[in-house]
Amino acid sequence: MELDALDHKIIAALEADARISFAALADLVGLSKTPCWKRVKALEEAGVIRGYRALLDPPRLGFGLEAFVQVSIDVERFDAFETAVRRHPLIWRCHATTGEADYLLHILATDMAALDRLLRQELNRLPGVRHTVTSMSTREIKSDISLAEAMRHAGG
Repeated sequence: MELDALDHKIIAALEADARISFAALADLVGLSKTPCWKRVKALEEAGVIRGYRALLDPPRLGFGLEAFVQVSIDVERFDAFETAVRRHPLIWRCHATTGEADYLLHILATDMAALDRLLRQELNRLPGVRHTVTSMSTREIKSDISLAEAMRHAGG
C-alpha cells in the first residue's frame, strides 16, 4: 500500500491517541468523517494498523524488573522454541537475531527471586535452549517510538 500525506497524518494522530473519535480525527486531518473512516479501514486491512492497545506501565503492575536474555538454541528446535516463547506470558518480546545468540528475549519479573526462578526453571527448559546470557535493565531511557516520526525522518 502506498501511503500519501493524509495517511501519514491519520497514522500520526492514531499513534498519539488511538481513542480519538472519527469525527475528531477527520477534523484533525482535514477530511469528512466517512472518507476518514474508509482510509482508517484501508490502513487496517493493509496491515499498516495492526491493532489498538492500552499502554500499560509494568512497574505499576508489579513488574519491578525487566531483563534481556540472549538465547542460543539447537537449530533444529527453532519451531518448538518459537512456539513455546509465543505461549509464555512473561516473555514480553522476542526477536530472532544475528551474531552470537539466536534470539533476544525481553522479559518481565516481579523481583530478583522471580527472575531467578523464571530463568532456571522455565526459560532454560524451553525447547532447544543451549545457552543464555541475561542483562538487567537498570532504568528505561526510551521506550516509545513514533513510527510516524520515524517515517518522516527516514524520508518515507
